[in-house]
Amino acid sequence: MSLKYTAIRSAFELLWLTNMPRLFRMLSKSRGVILTLHRVLPDDPADFSPNAILQVRTDFLDYCLSRLRALEIDVVSLDEALERLAAPEKGRAFVVLTFDDAYRDNLVHALPVLHAHEAPFTLYVPTAFVDGVGQLWWQAIEDIIARQDAVAFSENGETEYVDTRSVAQKVDAFNRLYWRMRKLPEPERLALLADFTSAYGYDLARQCRDLIMSWQELRLFAGDPLCTIGAHTVNHYELAKLPETQAAEEMTQSVSVIEAQFGIRPRHFSYPLGGPLSCGPREFALARDLGFRTAVTTRPGGLYPHHLDRLTELPRVSLNGYFQKPRYVDVFASGGLFTQLGKLTG
Repeated sequence: MSLKYTAIRSAFELLWLTNMPRLFRMLSKSRGVILTLHRVLPDDPADFSPNAILQVRTDFLDYCLSRLRALEIDVVSLDEALERLAAPEKGRAFVVLTFDDAYRDNLVHALPVLHAHEAPFTLYVPTAFVDGVGQLWWQAIEDIIARQDAVAFSENGETEYVDTRSVAQKVDAFNRLYWRMRKLPEPERLALLADFTSAYGYDLARQCRDLIMSWQELRLFAGDPLCTIGAHTVNHYELAKLPETQAAEEMTQSVSVIEAQFGIRPRHFSYPLGGPLSCGPREFALARDLGFRTAVTTRPGGLYPHHLDRLTELPRVSLNGYFQKPRYVDVFASGGLFTQLGKLTG
C-alpha cells in the first residue's frame, strides 16, 4: 500500500477512535452520501493488485448494509435521495449505492446481497463494455505486469526494459504506465494501449467479455425493482479530454443504446473516472443540457440541500477496497466528514 493510503488508513483509525463519524452525523447539515462501488468478489486480491481499490469482498458489502441499518441510516434510490434533500426536515440520514461499469461479479456476488437486504441501487452502464468491445485498460496493464518479470516501455522511438520481478517493482511499473495513459489525449492513450497489449498477446475483447455482463445478463438488472439503470457513456473515455461534440455523443448515444435494449431511458449519469482530470464545468453543463436529472462525480463529499441546484456535479464517496475493516463503515457513512476531508485535501 502506498504512503498515501497508509496515511488515509491512519486518519480513518483516528476518526473512528475519536467518535468523529457519529459527531458529524449528529451536527453536520449533510443529509446523506452516495457510495461508489465497482467490483464485488468473495476473496481477497493477490499481493499485486493495484486495482484492488475498486474491489470489495462480498462479506464486507453484507456487513456494510447491516451496519447502516444498525446506525439507522436508510439505503435509498437516487430519486428518493433527491426527495429527501428537498424536504430536509423529513426522513432519516441516507446512503445511495451506485455501481459503475456493469461487472459480471455484480450479478454473481453483489445482487444476492442487495436482495437479501432489500437495498436499492443504481448501476451505471458503459454500453461498449456490454457489447464486448470495451477497453478496461486499467485492468489490462495490471494483468500484463502481473505475469511478466520485465516489461518494455516505448516512448519517442526509444524502448526501455523495466524489471517487474518483485511486487514493489510491479507497482512502480503499473503506476508509471497508468499515469502516463491518464495524461495522454484519448487517441494517443488508445494507440499506446494497443501497442502494449499486442506486444504481450493480451486480448482486450476477450477480457471485456470475461469481466462485463452481456445484454442478456443485464436484463436481470433492468427488470429488478431495486435497480435504477444509469448511463456511463459508450466507451468510458474521460470526457474532459474529448471535443465537446464527441463528449456529448458519448453521453447521448449511451442513453439511446440502453433505451433500445430495455425501453428505459436513463435519467442518471456517471462521469467515467469522475475526478478533476475527467470532468468539469463543461461536462456538468452538458449533462444538464442533455436532460439528465443527476450526474455523479468521484469527488468526495456528502449531500446537502444546496446540491439540488447542482445535480449534475454530485459528490460520491468510494467504498474503497483498501479499507474493508468493519469499523471503517461508520466513516464511509458520514457525508459531512468526507466534505471536510475533501476541503482539506482539495
